[in-house]
Amino acid sequence: IRYWSNIPFITVPLSRAHGKSFAHRSELKHAKRIVVKLGSAVVTRGDECGLALGRLASIVEQVSMLQNQGREMMIVTSGAVAFGKQRLRHEILLSQSVRQALHSGQSQLKDMAIPVLEARACAAAGQSGLMALYEAMFTQYSICAAQQRNKDTESVPGQRVLEDCIDLSVFGVIQYSGVKPGQILSALPKTSMPLRVISVKDNDSLAARLAVEMKTDLLIVLSDVEGLFDSPPGSDDAKLIDIFYPGDQQSVTFGTKSRVGMGGMEAKVKAALWALQGGTSVVIANGTHPKISGHVITDIVEGKKVGTFFSEVKPAGEYRELNVKQHRLRVSQFRNCFLFQRAEIIYRLADLLTDQREEILGQRRPMYLQHNFFFLLGRLALPLLKRLSLSTSKLNSLAIGLRQIAASSQDSVGRVIRRTRIAKDLDLEQVTVPIGVLLVIFESRPDCLPQQARDYKKYCFKGLLLGFIYNCFRQHPYFLCRDVLRTCFCSVQLIICLMPGIRQVFKGQMPSPAALCGSAAKGIPVMGHSEGICHVYVDMDASVEKVTRIIRDSKCEYPAACNALETLLIHRDLLRTPLFDQIIDMLRVEQVKIHAGPKFASYLTFSPSEVKSLRTEYGDLECCLEVVDSVQEAVEHIHKYGSSHTDVIITENEKTAEFFLQHVDSACVFWNASTRFSDGYRFGLGAEVGISTSRIHARGPVGIEGLLTTKWLLRGDNHVVSDFSEHGSMKYLHESLPLPQRNTS
Repeated sequence: IRYWSNIPFITVPLSRAHGKSFAHRSELKHAKRIVVKLGSAVVTRGDECGLALGRLASIVEQVSMLQNQGREMMIVTSGAVAFGKQRLRHEILLSQSVRQALHSGQSQLKDMAIPVLEARACAAAGQSGLMALYEAMFTQYSICAAQQRNKDTESVPGQRVLEDCIDLSVFGVIQYSGVKPGQILSALPKTSMPLRVISVKDNDSLAARLAVEMKTDLLIVLSDVEGLFDSPPGSDDAKLIDIFYPGDQQSVTFGTKSRVGMGGMEAKVKAALWALQGGTSVVIANGTHPKISGHVITDIVEGKKVGTFFSEVKPAGEYRELNVKQHRLRVSQFRNCFLFQRAEIIYRLADLLTDQREEILGQRRPMYLQHNFFFLLGRLALPLLKRLSLSTSKLNSLAIGLRQIAASSQDSVGRVIRRTRIAKDLDLEQVTVPIGVLLVIFESRPDCLPQQARDYKKYCFKGLLLGFIYNCFRQHPYFLCRDVLRTCFCSVQLIICLMPGIRQVFKGQMPSPAALCGSAAKGIPVMGHSEGICHVYVDMDASVEKVTRIIRDSKCEYPAACNALETLLIHRDLLRTPLFDQIIDMLRVEQVKIHAGPKFASYLTFSPSEVKSLRTEYGDLECCLEVVDSVQEAVEHIHKYGSSHTDVIITENEKTAEFFLQHVDSACVFWNASTRFSDGYRFGLGAEVGISTSRIHARGPVGIEGLLTTKWLLRGDNHVVSDFSEHGSMKYLHESLPLPQRNTS
């Protein structure tokens, strides 16, 4: 007998080969056989007398939907005691009222004492009724339900009966019959893989035993708490654990058990760990919360972040969270140092990029060959191949840009942007401060890290966290930045660090991490964009000399960029004109494949391939060509199908151009200029953190200002608001004060 906490483990052979559980939540959608354990707090009412019928009906609906999808569902349920207690109380009250009426001649009920009801008696009275209720509910979804007691599942014949029911699409409902605590399950046929087994003394251990013996893929344990917390729920520092690794058992402090039921969170964790060891994935979640109980089971199966997921793969989340906390709590000690050291740091980083150019490119060559091999096999798209490329010219440009920034750097952190005299001896200042710790996620940009780092070292330096999605640059730039910082600071890891395991966060979730961050981030501001569907509208008053030049640059200069032209809008009056022919000839010479929009295709007898969607980012030498009747229709098309990134009008009509500039609601709107100008470096921002298509804080190419926010400093001398009341002694002045001149030498 072994012990973890105060609950014994007893080693007995396992009746099946040691399985392998799912490593990540996203894999739960592949679960075929699922056990759902309903705790007493889930199925009973708050008064512990009777069932929570609405909640139970919702659970039955979710389970039935999964069963009808072809999954094999089983329920291990509590509730017989509560249901039996309700029936027995009703019978006792009825019996007492009859006796009282006979003795007193009155039917009035008064001073009736309900005796204490023994749990086993309640269970005996409630089991048949509970099963009848389940059968009636599942019948509404054309599902046949079969009942088994926990003792039936302990024997091989009983398990074969349950297997036969599953083969016949009969739904299994298993009830705990209340065996004596500490009773040990019978030994099963020996295998070469022994497994620690707990004694069945509650539904948690029963569900775990059933899940392993029936070789289920997933065990869902529903309780009245959100999942496993690192300390008792309700305590000040209690934090919900998203992914629980068996090796982290000692980091959890358990509280008392729930108001009903025989177990508690400690028993649930123990049962979950045993099931996990047997190859069954486990999720503990809240089945009582009114906002999520209606879809908690289906959300878990879909891989959504609900409850606590038990995994044999150690999560990187704890490491990431620790780094974030360290950044936020300790990085302030470096803030004053950066004012006079940041230029030197940037210079040294530029020198390292130049000095180690051959080493960097040498590390990239095997990966470059691998990328080309995948491209030839058709497993890597050409736009992605181009974005993954890193050349000598790119490294030289990075080094030059770093030196330019270092030479022209000015202090931006702590810069006073507004001064106001509120009253006599009461002055208010608005100053710039770093926006905070950044998590930078880039998918296929090997030159991204130095650009991010140079801006952050120059202006903020409150922390920089990097997640490598495609790992396209390996870790060389990170080590370069780290080496430069180490010359100035000892705790480099608190300023810039890699975030391992980030890729798994997005695995199987959405087409891109950017799309997932934008839609799923809660409580964390996100700057970025997931699409770059840029338009160029050629107006009827466009210059012949400008049209082909701007279109060629927008589409062909770097088609894989997010600011490249994707949809070309042509005014209807330009069709079958020499200008239109020049546009088509130029695109043909540049080998740009044209996809005809619906309206453009209607004008042609033989048209190019019709576009599948007007909301497509090709990222290659392809574009959509569509026809519009006016500048107003062009604006409407952009608003309907664009991504609010960059849109251009080509025209010589100033009135039309101004209408376009004022009415197109995109981050960047240009007149007679290439879409490729949408770039932080070309805007003179020094460098670009990214391009934001959101409308809050920063928009368009995000440079220096996008990494800053402000705070207010008020300096007074015994000032209180009551002095400024109607009969007070002071008056508000609200005078603007000149800004101080900063010494940037």
